[in-house]
Amino acid sequence: MTSRPPLVRPADMSDADAELLIAARTQLADVYREGRHEVVAAFRLADGRIVTGVHVDGSARRSAVCAEGVAAGNVIAAGGTVVAGVSVLRRPGGTEHVIEPCGVCAELLTDYWPDARVWITRGAETVEAAMSDLLPAKRLRGW
Repeated sequence: MTSRPPLVRPADMSDADAELLIAARTQLADVYREGRHEVVAAFRLADGRIVTGVHVDGSARRSAVCAEGVAAGNVIAAGGTVVAGVSVLRRPGGTEHVIEPCGVCAELLTDYWPDARVWITRGAETVEAAMSDLLPAKRLRGW
């Protein structure tokens, strides 16, 4: 097993959000398979629970499901509300990076939890943002 390079905790990341980073990295270490399971999303719920989701890729590219979408389904199944999240990608060389949700996942997550916070990488920095800031011109869907 390859040792994991350090993924530096941002100085302004709270201890609670650092737990999300640890949960995502730990799950990723357990399930990583190059080209199949390369991303884990970890969400903290309003009641403090942490829920994760694993990226699932398939042979037909359209069958892929992002980690954030899997985690969102797990949150709904758990009856929770997301307050914060982080997603970690492992590259084939072993480096790990905090990443932002893709556009489709940003749409999904802001449909359910627009006020949640998410950690993303901007340039060389990992920063906190409001989920709703990921899509500033989002059209709100009337449920």
